[in-house]
Amino acid sequence: MDAQYFLLLFNQRCIMASQLFRVALRRTITTVAAIKTPSTIKAVRYVGPSLVVSGGVFLYSFWPGGGHVSAAQKETTTIDTAQFMAAPITQLDTLEANQDDTKTKMELLILRIQTEFCRALEREEVGQKFLVDRWQRHNPKEGGGITCVLQDGATFEKAGVNITVMFAPLSKQLQASMRARGKTLPEDKQFTFFAAGISSVIHPRNPHVPTIHFNYRYFEMQDQDGNNKHWWFGGGTDLTPYYLVEDDVKLFHGTLKGACDRHNPTYYSRFKKWCDDYFFIKYRGERRGVGGIFFDDLEADKPEDVFGFVKDCAEAVIPSYLPLVKRHKLDVVSEDQRRWQLLRRGRYVEFNLVYDRGTKFGFATPNARIESILMSLPLHARWEYMHQPEPGSPEYKITEVLKNPKDWV
Repeated sequence: MDAQYFLLLFNQRCIMASQLFRVALRRTITTVAAIKTPSTIKAVRYVGPSLVVSGGVFLYSFWPGGGHVSAAQKETTTIDTAQFMAAPITQLDTLEANQDDTKTKMELLILRIQTEFCRALEREEVGQKFLVDRWQRHNPKEGGGITCVLQDGATFEKAGVNITVMFAPLSKQLQASMRARGKTLPEDKQFTFFAAGISSVIHPRNPHVPTIHFNYRYFEMQDQDGNNKHWWFGGGTDLTPYYLVEDDVKLFHGTLKGACDRHNPTYYSRFKKWCDDYFFIKYRGERRGVGGIFFDDLEADKPEDVFGFVKDCAEAVIPSYLPLVKRHKLDVVSEDQRRWQLLRRGRYVEFNLVYDRGTKFGFATPNARIESILMSLPLHARWEYMHQPEPGSPEYKITEVLKNPKDWV
């Protein structure tokens, strides 16, 4: 509580206390004067000091911090919603009253990251701005999201940055999925969940600029009695180049490693391998890209212990990717290079529809918003029967890396 606020509050309470004290004293004197007996005169000797003491106690109860201060009187930090792409999903008064809650911290983080990333991408465009679509689920009490999409730009063929905040019953299908992942969920209980996350996929127009994907999320659930509470974080950032430029990949991985190393020296190597394993198209025998980091079900003693790591990873997206856009967005492109880009985007579509955990979760959620789930798909993709890149070509070179992941830093 700052000094100005303290003095204002104390002054208001002093005025109120003095007014009440004067009323009580005036009534007592009037009563005593009217009676005029020896016993009442003697009583004044006790009543006067009593009023002084009680007045002091009464004044103390109005002292900031000395007596009870209601929750409404406590100072809260005002959240400036104008800084975001759209208004928060959760009611503003709820966010402001619960700023130490992990759910609030995560929603404010993804709102900020969405805005910063969209603005950074717009600065690389020529006159194009993101379409901002704030939407609600069929039952508005179950949350909604903010979908930002830029299409047919000079730099970005399709760029999507989506946030979702949901609080809803956990379907039987999702409960079974959670149990398969090791969560202890009693069969006879109904569960509700809270989920807040940001997900983005950027498909550039120039094939010399890689595609980037990132996703960071917080999940919390409990049964209808408020028991069996589970929480965890998940996420990651990965890169899909169409042509291999090793300096680009090293900068990307080095930036992510820096974010990981600030929290745990084992995180980068663990989550880099997890990323290589997760983004694997089994029937193709190749990865979707050159990896990055990926993690899920990340827990600790307290949520704030993991939140700081997730925050650093999300803030590493712009410095890991924007330099690559600036380097290559004006590179000369041939028809063959464009054709190769579309073929690789076909692989991207395959992974997202066949394997991606977030896509599956979205489809399994009742009343899912399909437009937001499929936001990650490119505008254009290509499949050719039995296509193979020519040995020794740049296309062959990137394919070999996708089949055999490397350590970049």
